[in-house]
Amino acid sequence: MTSANTRVPGDLSASAPARALAPDLARGFMLLLIAIANVSTYLWARPVPIYTLHPRDGSPIDTALSALAILFVDARVYPMFAFLFGYGMVQFARSRQAKGVPQRSIDRVLLRRHLWLVAFGFVHAALLFSGDILGAYGLTGLALTALLFWRSDRVVGIVASAMLGLAALGTVLLSGALALAALFVPAEFLASAATDEGFADGVLGAGIEDYGRSMLDRIGSWLIQTPATVLMLLVPACVLLGWIAGRHRWLEVATSRLELGAAALWGTLVSVAAALPLALLSLGALPESMLLGLGFSLISSLGGVAGGIAYAALFGLLARRLGERPGAAARAVAAVGKRSLSSYLLQSILLAPLLSAWGFGLGARIGTAAAFALALGAWLLSLVFAVLLERRGARGPAEVLLRKLSYGREASSVRP
Repeated sequence: MTSANTRVPGDLSASAPARALAPDLARGFMLLLIAIANVSTYLWARPVPIYTLHPRDGSPIDTALSALAILFVDARVYPMFAFLFGYGMVQFARSRQAKGVPQRSIDRVLLRRHLWLVAFGFVHAALLFSGDILGAYGLTGLALTALLFWRSDRVVGIVASAMLGLAALGTVLLSGALALAALFVPAEFLASAATDEGFADGVLGAGIEDYGRSMLDRIGSWLIQTPATVLMLLVPACVLLGWIAGRHRWLEVATSRLELGAAALWGTLVSVAAALPLALLSLGALPESMLLGLGFSLISSLGGVAGGIAYAALFGLLARRLGERPGAAARAVAAVGKRSLSSYLLQSILLAPLLSAWGFGLGARIGTAAAFALALGAWLLSLVFAVLLERRGARGPAEVLLRKLSYGREASSVRP
C-alpha cells in the first residue's frame, strides 16, 4: 500500500510544466492514421482476408495502398495511442499533485475515468463501430492503475518487460504452430479459406442493412474483442512504457535528440521488418494461405509496439524542431490531439453512416484508395472542428462530458 501523499516516481517539478506540444501533435496526426486503419472495416460485399481486413478485389493502386497500410499503419497506431494514454495519465497526476490534490482524489478520478471510457466504448461500438478501442484502454487503465500506478520505475519496467516477453513467446509459439500446420493442410483449402466475403458484412456489421441487427453484431464483436485486446498484453505493456516515459518527460525536455532519433529509427526498422511478410502476402508475392496470414499478422502486431513508440519519438523530435512557436499547421494538428476523444468519435459519426449498408451503403461500391480519401476527409473535418474550438478556448464535447462524469466530488479540487 502507498501513503496518501505518495508522488508519482520520476522527474517531477515543483509546479506542473506547461502543456507539452509533442504528445498532442502525435495524437493529432495519429488520428489520421487511425481513420485510415479503421475505414477498411467498412468495405463490404467483397472478398476480405480475415488477417488484414483489406479487400482483395481492388485496382493495383488499391493493392499498393493496402500494403503500405500494413507496413506503416495497421497494428501501429493503437500501440502508440496506448503509449500516449499512459503518458497522459502521468501528466494528469503531475498537474493535480502540483495543485495540492491528494493521491486518493487522483485515484478516484482515474477510476471513474476508466470506467466511463469502457462505457463510452460500449456505446460507440453499439451505435457505430465494432472496432472501438476505448473499451480496451478503459479496462487496461482499471487493471493497471490500481496495482501499479504509484509503484517505482523498476517495478513498472519489470512488469512491462514480462508482458512483452510473454507476448513475444506466445507469438513465436502460435505463429510457429500455424506455419507447421500449413505444411499439412491442402494448399487449395488454405487459399479458399483465406478470404471471407461475409466477414465485414456480418461479423463487423458493415454489410447488414437492418440497423438493429447490425447493432447486435457490433456489440457481440466488441464484447469478444475488448478483453482479448487486453489479454494479448501489448496494449497494457505500451501503457506501462508510457508511464515510465511520462514520469521522465521523454517526449519533452528530458531526452536528447540523439536518443529520440535512435528510438525512431530502430523502432521503425523493427516494425517494418515484422510487417513485411504480411505485406508481401497481401501483394500476392507469397502463396495465399490463411494459416500463414494469421501467423504473419501476429508477428506484425508484435512489431507494431516498436512502430508505435517510434512514431511517438518522431513527434518528440518534430516538437523539438518547432520549438516554442509552432506554425499554424502544427497548432492545428495539436488542437486535434487535445480533443482526441471527440475527434476519434467524430470519425465514426462521419464514416459509419456513409459506408455501412444500413446507411448510404457506399462501402460496397468503392475501393481502398477512395476509402482512404474519405478517411482523410473525415480527419480534415475534425481538424477544422478542433481549430474552431481552440480559437474559443473550448474543449471537445466528449472531453467535457468525460471530465464531468469522471471528477464527481473531486471537481472542486481538480478544477484548473
